Amino acid sequence: MSSPRYLPLCLLLANAVLCAACLRGRAPTDDAPAVEERAADDDPDAATGGVDGGDDAAVVDVVDAGRVDEGGATDGGVATDTSGPPDDEPFYVFTIALENKSDVAIYGNPRAPYLNNVLMADGGHALAYRDCFALSVPSEPHYVWLEAGTNRFDDHEFLTNAAPSADNSTGDTRHIAHQLDHLDLDGARRSHRTWRAYQEGLSDATGACPLRSAGAYAPKHNPFVFFRDVAGEPPDVDNAACARHHRALTHAGFAADLAADDVVTYTFLTPDLCNDMHGHPSCQNGCTSVGAPACVSAGDDWLSAYVPLIEEFLTRHRGVLLLVWDEPEVIDTQPFVVLGPGVKRGFANGEPLSHRSYTKSVQKMLGLPVDPRVADAKDFGDFFVDGLLPH
Repeated sequence: MSSPRYLPLCLLLANAVLCAACLRGRAPTDDAPAVEERAADDDPDAATGGVDGGDDAAVVDVVDAGRVDEGGATDGGVATDTSGPPDDEPFYVFTIALENKSDVAIYGNPRAPYLNNVLMADGGHALAYRDCFALSVPSEPHYVWLEAGTNRFDDHEFLTNAAPSADNSTGDTRHIAHQLDHLDLDGARRSHRTWRAYQEGLSDATGACPLRSAGAYAPKHNPFVFFRDVAGEPPDVDNAACARHHRALTHAGFAADLAADDVVTYTFLTPDLCNDMHGHPSCQNGCTSVGAPACVSAGDDWLSAYVPLIEEFLTRHRGVLLLVWDEPEVIDTQPFVVLGPGVKRGFANGEPLSHRSYTKSVQKMLGLPVDPRVADAKDFGDFFVDGLLPH
């Protein structure tokens, strides 16, 4: 089915407030069918996506999370313990980015027992986190949106899954990583207040500044490399500053960093295509294609290996963990989970949320100025005991 560049899904939704918020900062849209299957990376190695779909009905073996060599709210529940770290230490934000699932494919799915029985009981989840892109818009614009609150800039509009390049990048500096890199701080106060991207599957083939697809790594799931102040002008695989902000994501390496408190205030983790619920022909865990039934189980198993590492760190430090899916499929609501000290346990948040909410909330929690493009978005404050975002 052909589709215009954007779909005014919001016009068909009951909550007009969310619609207006999601559509800010985007080009005017043409009419299109209200329900259209998500086009998302049918061929993981292609520059643009195919059609994503399928159910998540199969059980798979536990994914190997071992290390490789590096190159309107409903019922709330009881709050987690907020005692421990001093109030004057940095606030840490961890994000794990997952792929291509509507909330109905995750919530209540027996193939995601860790998510449903452990994480959603320990923290809060969203009931109305909506994607206002057309269901045909692929991954990359969604990831850029998380970082900057928009996919449209004066010099470029991200609409495809093309690799970072001189033509597929932006010189706009209004984004989270740039804000952190330009804080007016010194000494010890400055050292941890920055950002780091852990990307699973980095290698010599991806580049030290990982601009190239290789194996199950895909730059379209790494928002930072599309900004020239990060990746270079033009983007360059040997850009030293970009390389310093990236680490290969392996279980042993990430655990060692956390144990040593080698952690920055904004940490963005992207599992590879085998473990982020996306799929790739090389995967050994059954998640071999977009929509493969094994992908939910594979992602759930991966989370069960990595999330406890972050939760242990958060018993010693102030912070939060956000589980965000880049885009839904078939319907426009997607999963979203919040974990950490001070988060309401077993909380189901029915307020309208979106990726604009994500950008605004991360900026506020990190003590950064809120971009005017997302200033009117609903933030994540309702997930916390006192109804306010910590920072």
